Amino acid sequence: MATVVHFDVPADDPQRAKEFYQNLFGWKFTRFEGMEEFYLVETTALDGSPGTGGGLGRRGAPDQRIMNYFGVADLDASIARVESLGGTITMPKTAVPGFGSLAICMDTEGNPFGLWEEDETAT
Repeated sequence: MATVVHFDVPADDPQRAKEFYQNLFGWKFTRFEGMEEFYLVETTALDGSPGTGGGLGRRGAPDQRIMNYFGVADLDASIARVESLGGTITMPKTAVPGFGSLAICMDTEGNPFGLWEEDETAT
């Protein structure tokens, strides 16, 4: 069963947003080398175990909002399933070299979400 494996928080002022979430939730941030003003986010579950990780970076479009990514075993099959169920693909399968591949989708209600397949050999 798919679950949320990553989230992205867009920000007009990444430093301000980073401080907000650090103080609100105690999230830990690590600058991601190679991407200006982008941080990896480390969260902790209520029981103290590692929580879902994410990213925080500069907003790319005025209407960009928090995005959740669902982990899937087969991205191509999941993309086909989204379309067969009436959803749309707004960003096709895209490799994140060394990490995996993602696609951005829209559900039948107009809600955006991402699909993520881990694959360290992605290029």
